[in-house]
Amino acid sequence: MTCQIVQKERDGVINPIFTCQPAGAQFASIGIRDCIGIVHGGQGCVMFVRLLISQHLKESFQIASSSVHEDGAVFGALDRVETAVEVLLTRYPDVKVVPIITTCSTEVIGDDVDGLLYKLEDELLPEKFPGREVHLLTIHCPSFVGSMITGYDRAVHDFVKRFAEKGEPSDKINLLTGWVNPGDVTTLKHLLAEMEVEANVLFEIESFDSPLMPDLNRHSHGNTSVETLRDTANAKATLALNRYEGAKAADYLKKKFKVPAVVGPTPVGIRNTDAFLKSVSEVTGKPIPQSLVEERGIALDAIADLGHMFLADKRVAIYANPDLAIGLAEFCLDLEMKPRLLLLGDDNSGYVKDPRVLALQENAPDLEIVTNADFWDLEDRIKNRGLELDLILGHSKGRFISIDYGIPMVRVGFPTYDRAGMYRHPVLGYAGATFLAEQMANTLFADMEVKKRKEWILNVW
Repeated sequence: MTCQIVQKERDGVINPIFTCQPAGAQFASIGIRDCIGIVHGGQGCVMFVRLLISQHLKESFQIASSSVHEDGAVFGALDRVETAVEVLLTRYPDVKVVPIITTCSTEVIGDDVDGLLYKLEDELLPEKFPGREVHLLTIHCPSFVGSMITGYDRAVHDFVKRFAEKGEPSDKINLLTGWVNPGDVTTLKHLLAEMEVEANVLFEIESFDSPLMPDLNRHSHGNTSVETLRDTANAKATLALNRYEGAKAADYLKKKFKVPAVVGPTPVGIRNTDAFLKSVSEVTGKPIPQSLVEERGIALDAIADLGHMFLADKRVAIYANPDLAIGLAEFCLDLEMKPRLLLLGDDNSGYVKDPRVLALQENAPDLEIVTNADFWDLEDRIKNRGLELDLILGHSKGRFISIDYGIPMVRVGFPTYDRAGMYRHPVLGYAGATFLAEQMANTLFADMEVKKRKEWILNVW
């Protein structure tokens, strides 16, 4: 058998793995300090996405809507944007960055948001908010093409394009993290700190693991500043950890400002973290310190305790954001596990040419990769096509397949809302490799106990 890359066999979607472009742009926008986005569309385009992000991070944050109704959907709704900008800036005097995130309805009716922003900058801002620093930009997110991955990638590019400004050369690197958790950002910054490397981090979202303070202010926000975004043009190099969540911005900086770009690999697992640190060392000239060699050794020791005895030969299905999903598949192979199904939830034509996917074809002969996939592709293979699995790796929306078919599942990726504190724990770096391996093992242990399947092994392990 050879690894196959196939398109979903049906028209239509039965329970999507990804949501639409504006969700990705909204997630990117919450990583910027003094920024509140306005989603130009119906209220549901904000409400449901905000709920999803809040469920995942278990925090409240600010994002606005132009609240387009039926008349606007027919005759145009630019007046709603103008009103939204004025109300937002009046109510929140500290806001500096206001991205206007379009949606399917406002893209279809052809609202000229870009043209409106010129008017607002010439008239509204000088008249109503004189002397105030306000930056407006449009992020076009037609929901009927691409996915939330496309929206995130486009938003990172548009923020960088809007603010990057050539100045004095910097010793910093640009670190484009991709769609990750607060715990991942903390881990990545730790790795760089151990190497004594400074970085412009897009985006710093650790503060979404927010403290509960006496003033009861529960609104979280990102910490990537306008100054950081400007300085991306002066960096020594750009490291985009994900091909599909940041590479567009890295390419822009390379073409416009001659900032060298390194794209990937996503540092999931030991092998990919090694490659990440090697890239950092090569672009900065800084050696990899002994402290990280020891951290790597601790991770290897933890994995050695589990790998051959409990994880080897376990059959796995994986779905997640594409860079994360591919990284998870690579990590599973390194653990001697057997990835059997990899679901990529949109129809990006680049997947079939991705060198990591081509490598999976060489190294995982029993793997099927499905693009434009939905959850029926997973359930159908289990229910009707005889796919036997020991484990599922993916976000919370697949939980009912796990429950219905009695297959243990490790929650990883976005959104994860049915397990406590997952946003706090990294899946990237050496710490993430340890956490993932132990999560998989513990999930299998619990399944062994529930099903009374060789659970006695745990007594003598």
